[in-house]
Parts: sequence; structure tokens; C-alpha cells
Amino acid sequence: MTAQPIHHHEPERVPRNANGIAEALEGPRRAEFYRQLLAAAPEEAEGVLRHWWCEAMLDTDPAGDRLTAAALDGTLSTTSVEDLITRRRQAGGTVE
Repeated sequence: MTAQPIHHHEPERVPRNANGIAEALEGPRRAEFYRQLLAAAPEEAEGVLRHWWCEAMLDTDPAGDRLTAAALDGTLSTTSVEDLITRRRQAGGTVE
């Protein structure tokens, strides 16, 4: 199954490249990103970039603190995978 973003960001808050990711991260997290990227074999580098891009997007999410608090409080709304599949099919999307 493939996943599509719920909210599109145009332009992306964090560019999908090493410079964009590094600029969005701070302090020790930026250093850890660089450490992992520089230690990665060529076939692993894409995975490192994807992981840290996701981290950078979470770090720069304007609603991040609110969502984190709701998750910790147990008040974050959730949706089942079954409901998501149903909605996707109703919207004419495919489910693989």
C-alpha cells in the first residue's frame, strides 16, 4: 500500500536535500544527521535522508507541540486503517 500526505506543503517546509534537512534541525540532532549521513554507504544514504527529512518536518510542524501534547494526554484523534481504506476507495483512489 502506498501512502499519500494528508496535508500538502507547497513549497515544502523542509527541502528534500541534505542542506534543507540540516537547516531545519538544531544542535545535537543536526550533528547526528550529519554523522549518520557521512557514515552511510551509498545504498544507505537515501534511507538516512528520508528518515531525517521526516524528523525535520516534524520538528518544523507549526502544530507539532499541540499534537505532541494531545498524544501524551491520550486525546489525539485516531482513524483506523479500515476507515482510511474505505475513504480512499470512495474518493476513487487505489489501495495496493
